[in-house]
Amino acid sequence: MSLRYLPPRLAGCCALFVFATAVLAQTPAVSTTTPATTTSSTAPALPGQLQDFGAYVDSARKTFDVPGIAVAIVKDGKVVMEQGFGLREIGKPDPVDAHTLFAIASNTKAFTAASLQQLAEQGKLKMDDRVIDHLPWFRMSEPYVTHEMRIRDLLAHRSGLSLGAGDLLYWPPTSYTTKEVVERLRNVPIKNSFRSNYAYDNILFAVATLVIEQASGQSYADYVREHIFQPVGMDESLIDKTYLKPGMDVAIGHAKANFKDLEPVPPMAWLNDPGAGGIYASVHDLAKWMNVQLDGGVLPTIGADGKPVRLFSADSQQQMWSMLTPITIGKPPIPELAPLVPHFYGYGESWFLSDYRGQRLVWHTGGWPGMVSRVTLVPELHLGVVVLTNQESGAAFNAVTYRVLDAYLNPDKKTAASLTDWVAVYDKAVKLGEAKADDSLAKHEAARDKNSRPSLPLAQYAGTYRDPWYGDVIISHENGKLRLRFSKTAQLVGTMTPWQHDTFTVRWDDRALNADAFVNFSMDVDGHIREVRMQPMSPLTDFSFDFQDLRLAPLKPAAEEE
Repeated sequence: MSLRYLPPRLAGCCALFVFATAVLAQTPAVSTTTPATTTSSTAPALPGQLQDFGAYVDSARKTFDVPGIAVAIVKDGKVVMEQGFGLREIGKPDPVDAHTLFAIASNTKAFTAASLQQLAEQGKLKMDDRVIDHLPWFRMSEPYVTHEMRIRDLLAHRSGLSLGAGDLLYWPPTSYTTKEVVERLRNVPIKNSFRSNYAYDNILFAVATLVIEQASGQSYADYVREHIFQPVGMDESLIDKTYLKPGMDVAIGHAKANFKDLEPVPPMAWLNDPGAGGIYASVHDLAKWMNVQLDGGVLPTIGADGKPVRLFSADSQQQMWSMLTPITIGKPPIPELAPLVPHFYGYGESWFLSDYRGQRLVWHTGGWPGMVSRVTLVPELHLGVVVLTNQESGAAFNAVTYRVLDAYLNPDKKTAASLTDWVAVYDKAVKLGEAKADDSLAKHEAARDKNSRPSLPLAQYAGTYRDPWYGDVIISHENGKLRLRFSKTAQLVGTMTPWQHDTFTVRWDDRALNADAFVNFSMDVDGHIREVRMQPMSPLTDFSFDFQDLRLAPLKPAAEEE
């Protein structure tokens, strides 16, 4: 998932300013759209500032090379619009519409939080229960954290783990089960003090998945379908790719192979951490989800007692929307982004919390192979907007989101022309991020000793290397070249090339990963390989490729592997 400059892949939202690659557009500028639909003839009309909205979305698609975008806007309990723009897949005529399914990735986390809150209301758990009260075998790498980890902590990114820690256990897809992923947490290093600061993770949502299953007696998929999708009326939504059927209205993700060439990405099933990012949904369904959220958990259903039915209580929503983890507010990379800098910023239970133009925002983003998205709520205005895309461009969904927010939060601006052109602003920011990435690679190249040679014959680097939390990485000597394979990750297979001294580069066969890495061998005093360390080559590589956390040691001297 090669999002650029603070990428929002699976992790979705490590920072407020999320940028992605901007390249010359190859997507047609003329939109292929479906008519905007509403749920009621009394639905509010679009503000006048959004009368050119279709053209604006097409501008974002063209600038950031996004084949298809779907948008829904809700206001005061009504769907103002739900519409598709562009194509489900490049080279094919099928248009995106309001019912097109996209992977919503980390926007799934809010469904996980809601599930836990429902179970708390049912008396099956308490949010401040220790995790070991429900999963006695659960272990973190530090006993104190194991003992004190509460269910609420699983949703708040304050565990002491580093950014994206353990993501390689399930990203790209691995053959580990969810329980095996969680069992391996005991060896994932803790880098910070418990509850001391924010660091986005996905792995603790695998723990939350198992807590939901233990407390409910159902699989995560069955629980969410029965207790959230069905009551809300999300009839189109699916838990993961395995439920997709031929002929369905579903978008195909697209990524930039080698950071430049747009190509389709095969759909992915994430079976070993579904609570972090597995759901596929349409803007039609997510409009219903946003309205329930904005109505404090109230469903559009009247019970037998004549009272509205609730998905969850107002108290549960208050907990989900209360800040648990403050997040440091950084400086924008360009002055034009200064208006987006919030006065407060933090994370609740699976929701980001910040402000914009004097209004509180409750929001999240998500990233998946070839798809990224954003859901944004403005509670006091009963306003919500969701943007789903089938390309890895956080710049596109941000530019579209803030256009909608400006139209509602900026009443003094009467025309579209008077609003900020966020497409142009994000385009500038993206290009700056790309230039910095180029500079970083150039510095590595400049520091390289091109006359150096590996200290060992290539065959002696071959062997099986084991990391305490990931497992085995295998290096083989084939036809005069070194090949590297992650034993549990089918996509992480690539060719190693000498870089300098005992450092190599690995270029993955799957060029859409955009995650090539340096591989460095450390020797003991006798010239035997002691340890292997890795790090991404480019700052554009998504942080879920947490190669830097691996501590690979040979199972036996490499020479004995030959």
